[in-house]
Amino acid sequence: MNRLYYGDNLDVLRRHVDDASVDLVYLDPPFNSNADYNVLFAERNGTQAASQIKAFEDTWQWDEVSARACAEIIEAGGKVSEAMQAFRTFLGDSNMMAYLAMMAPRLVELRRVLKPTGSLYLHCDPTASHYLKILLDAVFGPDGFVSEIVWKRTHSHGDPQRKLGAITDMIFLYSRSNEYTFSPQYRPFDSEYIRETFTNKDPDGRLWQSVTLRSPHPRPNLMFPYTASNGITYKPHPNGWSCDIERMRRYDSEHRLHFPTRRTGALRLKMYLDESRGVKVQNLWSDIPPISANAQERLGYPTQKPEALLERIIQISSNEGDTVLDPFCGCGTTIAAAEKLRRRWIGIDITSLAITLIRHRLADTFGGKAEYEVIGEPVSLPDAAKLARDDPYQFQWWALGLVGARPTEGKRGADRGIDGRVYFHEGEEEKTRQIIFSVKAGHVNVSHVRDLRGVIEREHAEIGVLICMEDPTPPMRKEAANAGFWKSRWHGQHRRLQILTVEDLLTGKTIDRPPAHASVTFRRAPKAAQKVGETRPMPFGEPEDSN
Repeated sequence: MNRLYYGDNLDVLRRHVDDASVDLVYLDPPFNSNADYNVLFAERNGTQAASQIKAFEDTWQWDEVSARACAEIIEAGGKVSEAMQAFRTFLGDSNMMAYLAMMAPRLVELRRVLKPTGSLYLHCDPTASHYLKILLDAVFGPDGFVSEIVWKRTHSHGDPQRKLGAITDMIFLYSRSNEYTFSPQYRPFDSEYIRETFTNKDPDGRLWQSVTLRSPHPRPNLMFPYTASNGITYKPHPNGWSCDIERMRRYDSEHRLHFPTRRTGALRLKMYLDESRGVKVQNLWSDIPPISANAQERLGYPTQKPEALLERIIQISSNEGDTVLDPFCGCGTTIAAAEKLRRRWIGIDITSLAITLIRHRLADTFGGKAEYEVIGEPVSLPDAAKLARDDPYQFQWWALGLVGARPTEGKRGADRGIDGRVYFHEGEEEKTRQIIFSVKAGHVNVSHVRDLRGVIEREHAEIGVLICMEDPTPPMRKEAANAGFWKSRWHGQHRRLQILTVEDLLTGKTIDRPPAHASVTFRRAPKAAQKVGETRPMPFGEPEDSN
């Protein structure tokens, strides 16, 4: 069963993910790369409150939590300890050091859960990539390094600072052993390349290019002379042929050999355009564009990556039925791509907002056919009460997720009395209407209802909903009743101001509102297309050189 975990990924990895159980890990750990570079190295005195990663607030701070994490990994010994000690000497008590202190134990755990055939892709930008590369070398060993992929993540743009524009990300690929899964991928030839390269044409109109049959490396077992169907005997290149005698005869019988015009010329091979896989993908990925402002798959999540990027990674380093893990799954691009490509998956995120986004995405994309379980979210009133006490902000996001509302974006204290919204349309009309939410984790009284009533008037909202842990008092219920009704053109009257407790929501009570199918709160993910087609294999060995 696919699993979606709500919680700290380090705790989830240690408690719930077995050794050598995962085939592929992709992680895009949050980092405040838009901050001034030097600020990330500023020392901190450790007195600030412990930071917790929040959606849209991807900063790491040096504090007691990161200091303890750093001490723990150093005291464990080994190469990772040595790397962290060197970082500490150089970076001091800086935010960059806090980032590395939090990443180190997570990378250690991610290596543990990988199968011997497994691979890890770490996605980052130049702000911390050089430190992460050293840390990965310490975790996996230098021999674990496979590739550094450079992805062109954006187009050229003006940069007011005195430096070259940053338009690429790095993706480091490491393996648990040298037996890692690897399936080369190909991209289509562009029209100019076809025009310049496939310059020959058979009588039936099929285009082809002439490619070498010599081996790229010395192969003494393939040094045979070959007498072709044209009666001429051809000698092999000093390295030998690129195929054995049986395949050479098959090429000849299928008229795939390209005979030179001179008797002393080299025997070559016809490579047909319609049978070519395309250009083998290298480590520079400039053919996957960023998600444009109007892209159908764009969900409004600031760090969202294109599905094509994750599909390529998954196809390179896993097979159908394998397990893919994303410990910072955000809006769920890795999960959606894994589901589409028939992989099992594990997603982890520390924010209830991310879990809600992923649920909506899976429902929209796969029409309820994606099977998974969510672990870690409150499922009972005591669970909800504990979350409300421990982290009111996360409680707010979780409660909004129960009603399909999107949290208001912005800093805490700047919400102007609005914790979340649901947008909807009435019938075929273009006007967008809204439901406003206020969430209270602690004590509530009639003033909270009056405040929400004022916000409804100010925002010209159709409905307002107060979600609370405590049962509403009689004065609260009276104040809500006095707000009257909003009359829907199509669906009758609905209470203008409503109060729902968490217990109400957990037992299935819903908002008095028009049907939810009219909601436009979350941008809908596109329906899943048919499974990405697998490239048809070439009927002959892929030549190493086309010269």
